[in-house]
Amino acid sequence: MSPSTYIPREDPLSWIVRIANKFRSLWMQRTYPFISVGGDFCVHYSCDLKRSIAPYIKIGDSVLLDRDVWVNIPVAPESDEPVIQFDEGCKVGRRCVISARNRIHFERNVIFAPSVLVMDHNHAFEDVKVPIKDQGVTNGGTIRIEEGCWIGFGAAIVCGKGELVIGSNSVIGANAVVSRSIPPNSVVTGNPARVVKQFDPAKGEWVLGSRALAQATSVP
Repeated sequence: MSPSTYIPREDPLSWIVRIANKFRSLWMQRTYPFISVGGDFCVHYSCDLKRSIAPYIKIGDSVLLDRDVWVNIPVAPESDEPVIQFDEGCKVGRRCVISARNRIHFERNVIFAPSVLVMDHNHAFEDVKVPIKDQGVTNGGTIRIEEGCWIGFGAAIVCGKGELVIGSNSVIGANAVVSRSIPPNSVVTGNPARVVKQFDPAKGEWVLGSRALAQATSVP
């Protein structure tokens, strides 16, 4: 066989990881008290998702939580409504952090690159006489990422108050910091994030240019 046609085989030890992932996925599906969990749920064995927060999490079909993902609910919820919801087809990349005090909802087919942060609250720091670690977290708001969005590497989506909505089929660029709502069919980059490209339905094409994120407050 010539070098140009040689296809290297997988390391046989990779089956150990696959088996561990399969076992962890089945174990969580069958023993964790999620609100609901769909079929074909796949979670890496290193994912940090505590059993104690499972009653506040809803998971759809074909959801993936990859290596070293951390799913966190820092404050005990006051209702039985989902605090974190992954709809069908969501794929959460390596090392992502999702921390919800109120509600974070990922609609169908939202995909994450590695190292994304999504958080609907923050650390309180207003009292300068008290260490920040002892001040707890802010009241925060809620986050909804609509279907078909792509969240790029290292992006941070943080809601200080109110509702933050990322419109459907939008792209959050690598390392962007999003703290306000984004209209549908947008591409945003930078810190703070701004719209640099948007789909124009009248022209039927993507157009360059920046729109102030203040316009996004009209997003329902």
